[in-house]
Amino acid sequence: MKKFKSNAWILPQPVLIIGTYDKEGKPNAMNAAWGGQWDMHEIVISLGSHATTDNLKTSEFFTVSFATVETMVASDYVGIVSGRNTPNKIDKTGWTVEKSPNVNAPLFTDFPMTLECRVKQKISEAEDGYNLVGEIVSILCDDKYLAEDGKPDVEKMNLITYDPVHHSYIQLGKTVGYAFSDGKQLKG
Repeated sequence: MKKFKSNAWILPQPVLIIGTYDKEGKPNAMNAAWGGQWDMHEIVISLGSHATTDNLKTSEFFTVSFATVETMVASDYVGIVSGRNTPNKIDKTGWTVEKSPNVNAPLFTDFPMTLECRVKQKISEAEDGYNLVGEIVSILCDDKYLAEDGKPDVEKMNLITYDPVHHSYIQLGKTVGYAFSDGKQLKG
């Protein structure tokens, strides 16, 4: 077995698009890979110093959308171009932007599912960033991505994951099993 030094190689990593408004109400988005579920009602995202962190100084609200095959190019773009230096960043994505219905943050309607969030805590806040804990206020899912049971159908979404080892995006695949169920086969 080959040994590697410590690295950010937890797999899979989500491709999260964080939406905020600046102090003038202009929408901004950034790509964040280091995030995940904190508990049933909270998420945590590791943020460096960005226009997004500037925006979160004046607003407690943000959205989190999940990148897809269809949004991949623009999702990568908002991760490599700073909102501090590119004032028309969102225009170049071609995304449709609306005000999110339950929080004061932008909703990018090109994504199948979006979390509407409120800042709960900023952990280890410093000039170079912090870990953002967000309370999930509401979850929005486009009707065309709902399953027969009325819940989001992840397979329909064409979600992508970030491969930090090779710096690539991988499309998530089909259902291969069922949690809290398939393991019962090994119970006595």
